[in-house]
Amino acid sequence: MRNPKDIRIEDYNYPLPENRIAKYPVKERDASRLLHLTDGIVKEYKFRDVPALLPAESLLVFNETKVVQARLLFRKETGAHIEVFILEPYNTDIQTAFQSTVPLQWKCFVGNAKKWKSGPVSLKIDNGLHLRAKKIKQEENTFILEISWNSEQTFSEVLLQAGEIPLPPYLKRKAEATDRKRYQTVFAKNDGSVAAPTAGLHFTPGIIEQLHNKGVQSEKVTLHVGAGTFKPVVEEKIGNHDMHNEKIVISLHTLKRLHEQSEKIFTPVGTTSVRTLESIYWYAVKIADEGANAEFNIEQWFPYRTHNTQLTRKKALEIVIDTLISKNREQLTGETRLMIVPGYRYMMADAMFTNFHQPKSTLLLLVSAFIGEQWKDAYRYALDNEFRFLSYGDSCYFKKE
Repeated sequence: MRNPKDIRIEDYNYPLPENRIAKYPVKERDASRLLHLTDGIVKEYKFRDVPALLPAESLLVFNETKVVQARLLFRKETGAHIEVFILEPYNTDIQTAFQSTVPLQWKCFVGNAKKWKSGPVSLKIDNGLHLRAKKIKQEENTFILEISWNSEQTFSEVLLQAGEIPLPPYLKRKAEATDRKRYQTVFAKNDGSVAAPTAGLHFTPGIIEQLHNKGVQSEKVTLHVGAGTFKPVVEEKIGNHDMHNEKIVISLHTLKRLHEQSEKIFTPVGTTSVRTLESIYWYAVKIADEGANAEFNIEQWFPYRTHNTQLTRKKALEIVIDTLISKNREQLTGETRLMIVPGYRYMMADAMFTNFHQPKSTLLLLVSAFIGEQWKDAYRYALDNEFRFLSYGDSCYFKKE
């Protein structure tokens, strides 16, 4: 097998006309279209057909991260606008940071940074809320900022009032009031993402209820989507691409439930849930290789190395569960930079829901690793039949043959 690092990103290019990118969602979430690829044959459905389509022995895995209104527009005393894009807390865990009522430091992108030489910048809104940000230091293309505000509200509550939803740059439009609801899944719960797990946007409470009535079970994990998800691959070979890092939180209860249902058809909803499940497996491998003190921090090429153990899915979950119990922990927290490319062997996902992804993206590589060269047939059909692409676009359901 060829070295996955030698994969040419140009081999995962396709023509995507601007008018095929969905700028807005369809009126009803489950009215979107669904492309189903099975036995090499492409079939088309409405998303509301999912309860009839999905096998009863499926186990859905949702990512219940919540998109935060991470775009803040500050002003200097001179009147110049300084756009701040909140990425992640600096030296504090995400859950603590969003519930904090005191100033904290955040890693941010800063627009118009050249005009911000020194001193704080401020943001005032009509209800009297007043935010201030001051630069602490610069780290490559990001800044560490200390953000404070004049109320006893949590930072999560502050962002709800002062921030804007950070729509993907390829939508080429400003966020509107409806995006606060529609660029969020119906099961979103845990603040921390700057992009939605978009395959989940099609699900409605009604669809989920119908699935449960059929016997399809579901579990929830959290992977906080970072801005790096939009980072283009600019290198000729994928081995030179630096994969972005994302935070994962999973309860011990969920891990036990996954273990109990390990014989079912694991069906992650979206690439974030895919990467979460697969990262759990590789954490178990790390524990088996290094012992119980191994960190849950999956390096991007870790799965492609030779390891001493070959674990079943059930055994991998058992190892992680036993490790948490031995440390008296109720949840697993860690980070992943897992890079899934053709040549990767899926250990946890048996099927997946996913949207249509950008040309030459790591997400398209992840799909190709699952269905092989058939991704070209699926995408060709979608383009020829006017499917809608990217975050607000239509979806796919792929299942291992």
